[in-house]
Amino acid sequence: MKIRFIAFVLISLVFTCKSVLADSPLTSTNISKAYQDLSIVIKATEAEGILTNELIEYLLNEENPIANKIALINELGWDIDGKNNAAIFLDYLIQKQGYEDQEDFLNNGKDFELLSMAYLKALDDYFNVSEALIYAERALSKNSESYTYNIITALIEAQIATRGDWCKVYKSTDQVRTKTSLETDMRDEAVTIIFDYMDSYKKYCN
Repeated sequence: MKIRFIAFVLISLVFTCKSVLADSPLTSTNISKAYQDLSIVIKATEAEGILTNELIEYLLNEENPIANKIALINELGWDIDGKNNAAIFLDYLIQKQGYEDQEDFLNNGKDFELLSMAYLKALDDYFNVSEALIYAERALSKNSESYTYNIITALIEAQIATRGDWCKVYKSTDQVRTKTSLETDMRDEAVTIIFDYMDSYKKYCN
C-alpha cells in the first residue's frame, strides 16, 4: 500500500510539473485557433506535430501571408520533452534553398524564413529560446513594420523574462500593442488570444 501511495504521489507531481511548465507565453498563446479555417493549418494538424515537406514549402512560399505561416507552426505545437522541427527546416533550407550552413542562413535568410525558424526553435525547446530570439531579431530587422514580426519576437522575449522578471513578461508584448503604426497582418482573434493570456501578467507591474 505504501509503495502504491508513493507511486501515486510521484505521478501526480509529474503531471503537476508539466502543467506548470506548460503555462508560459509560448505554450499558452494558441494562435492557430484563429486560423482553423485554413487548409494548411488542417494539414498541420494532420501532421501530428512533425514538419513535413509540404508544410515547409508553404513556409517558403513568399506569397503566403506571414501570419498564416505562424499559425501553421503554432498548430504543430510544442512538447515538454522537446521537438526537432527547426533542424528539419534547416536541413531543407541547406539542401533545397542553397544556404551553405546555419551561419549563412542567419546572415542571408529572408525575413519570413528567419521568423519561421525563430518560432520553430522557440516551440521546439521553450526552455531555451536565446537562439530563437537571435533569429527573431534578425527577421524583425528586415521587416520592422509588421505586427506579426513584432509580436512573435515579443513572445520569445517574454518567454525569456519568465526566468524572473514577471513585469517584463507583460511589457514585452504590451509595447507591441501600443505601436499603432504597425501593419495589421494578424487576425484580430489571434491578437485577442495572445493578450487574453499575456495580460494576466499585468498584475506584476506596479
